Amino acid sequence: MKRRALRPLVIAHRGASAYRPEHTLAAYQLALDMRADFVEPDLVATRDGVLICRHENALAVLREDGSVDREWTSTDVFSRPGFATRLCTKIIDGQTIRGWFSEDFSLAEIRQLRCLERIPHLRPGNTRWDGEFAIPTFAEVLALVRAHADRTGHAAGVYPETKHPSWFRTEGHFLGGGTIGLDLSELLIRDLQAAAFLDPSRVFIQSFEIGNLQDLKSRVMPAAGIDLPLIQLMSARHPPWDSVRAGRAVDWQGHIDFEALARHASGLGVERNLVLPRDSLDPAGKPTTLVAAAHAHGLDVHVWTLRGENHFLPAPYRRGESPDGAGDLAAEVHELRVAGVDGFFTDNPDRVKAALDA
Repeated sequence: MKRRALRPLVIAHRGASAYRPEHTLAAYQLALDMRADFVEPDLVATRDGVLICRHENALAVLREDGSVDREWTSTDVFSRPGFATRLCTKIIDGQTIRGWFSEDFSLAEIRQLRCLERIPHLRPGNTRWDGEFAIPTFAEVLALVRAHADRTGHAAGVYPETKHPSWFRTEGHFLGGGTIGLDLSELLIRDLQAAAFLDPSRVFIQSFEIGNLQDLKSRVMPAAGIDLPLIQLMSARHPPWDSVRAGRAVDWQGHIDFEALARHASGLGVERNLVLPRDSLDPAGKPTTLVAAAHAHGLDVHVWTLRGENHFLPAPYRRGESPDGAGDLAAEVHELRVAGVDGFFTDNPDRVKAALDA
């Protein structure tokens, strides 16, 4: 894929989520006001087939002792007595999870819930909005981005991710039994078509699952008569779940078949350790060959996720002892830019943009 701009893209990860609870219209709007190039919603489905913006289909998760695991909880569903019977245990992508799940709720029921800051120990300022914001649908995010462009002339794009697509389509079960059979790809394309949001310069579709993107490329998008760029996500720690299910787990830290990826993907969304290994990161650190190899096959490289708190930054860029203190994010941006990356997923679009502009 031909790279779109000389300056790397700024992709607002779940919105400007360092400053507002993630995946809320407020977080997306703030990212747009900060002039991010793209906003990035993760998409899961409701029982009645509506795409909503959550990092996981688990709306709240309990630990083994019954306490709420706040790092995996983004809504107040656990505090609502009327939904107590929706608590259940599921195995999702091989992981056993006890909690409340999007596919067990209709959209009307989802509308009753409110969002919570997911990492309050690192972003205590965001807790002031706990209970204030509703869970947005993908259609509402598309409308927000379009309205912002009409009002300001800043035509940002959207960068949606399908979450657990093979699970929703073939493995998922809702309370009371029965296979969900929801195709997140078809629902995603449906919403983009309904919003007439089909400009390929303003849309990336991403997934960790290889088969999901191959299906989009070969079946779903051709059936809709559209062609949008697809991004293969890569984790340094976890192989794609569909490859695990098929008994041939892909190791992105081993051999990468860039030629095969280029047949369905326009770019790669990679964990930053795959470009600059964290264990060896220092001012003289050496990047891997991933960016150069991807570029040689016409693939862009977008790196995730840049966050400004010391807790998330490599040791050389931390400032002070507090985990929630602000570190030198600009230094990390600079090092990754020198490594040749084409875009940054970030919770701090203002700071990354300022670093790039400088």
